[in-house]
Amino acid sequence: MPDHGDPVRLSTAAPPIQWYPGHIAKAEKALSANLEKVDLVIEVRDARIPLATSHPRLQRWIRGKQHLLVINRRDMVSPEARLAWDGWFRRRGQVPWWCDAKVGTGVKQLQQAAIRAGEQLNARRAGRGMRPRPVRALMLGFPNVGKSALINRLVRQKVVESARRAGVTRSLRWVRLGQDLDLLDAPGVLPPRLDDQLAGLRLALCDDIGQAAYDGEAVAQAFLQLLSQLEPVAGAGVAPGLLEKRYGVAMAPGRPDAAAWLAASAARHTSGDTARMAQRLLDDFRRSLLGPISLELPLQEPPPD
Repeated sequence: MPDHGDPVRLSTAAPPIQWYPGHIAKAEKALSANLEKVDLVIEVRDARIPLATSHPRLQRWIRGKQHLLVINRRDMVSPEARLAWDGWFRRRGQVPWWCDAKVGTGVKQLQQAAIRAGEQLNARRAGRGMRPRPVRALMLGFPNVGKSALINRLVRQKVVESARRAGVTRSLRWVRLGQDLDLLDAPGVLPPRLDDQLAGLRLALCDDIGQAAYDGEAVAQAFLQLLSQLEPVAGAGVAPGLLEKRYGVAMAPGRPDAAAWLAASAARHTSGDTARMAQRLLDDFRRSLLGPISLELPLQEPPPD
């Protein structure tokens, strides 16, 4: 993202954000054992944080396989942000498929892209004298980016458990999608260690890691600072005076005092309970009640020569 002042950090009193539960470690071992069976990797990212939800081991998992990049929750960012990211990915040779698994937007186009990948696979198999078969696709991504909801949309029925919280899917499962596509649904995968704590903060804000990984009040205060930085950024989607309009408490200009804002808002809305107010703020963002806000935007690039 462009530099807009001091980078947002968690309070020095807050422990670092780390989350690597046992079921993810176990699933990664099972994933490695199944990779040889897979022809296509369908990677799902969160539209609000498409870089923070990129796994550093992705290229190792792909290893020459076909790759479809899905940016889910397109409804949760502005059209300007979507257009900026679309161009950014395409300039790097990657076509993003924009979806909203909640209502099904973009799902049919994704399915057709996966089927075309299968047709290419079977054309190569026919050239070697082999019979055609359904393409085997792995659905991969961080926790809670919408993989299971996307599979249910593709199959047009609820075949896997889906909820807007991290850690619902805990084991690998094959799902048949018609005669053309077999999907392997994998639990959300995370790096064993989150070295980039700003990325960790963004994951926490979007509920893409478990709540046991972070202190809610510290994350809410960091979010308030981030909103202040994003307000002047075109495409970020932070409306001027957003906090005052929604909660009746203005954020001081300049260097915002997030703790003071949280205390004042708690006095107004949650009987002085700052933990409850912090949770309310985070829930409002996660439910898009603050508007379509992008926590990441593409880096500014110099014009071509």
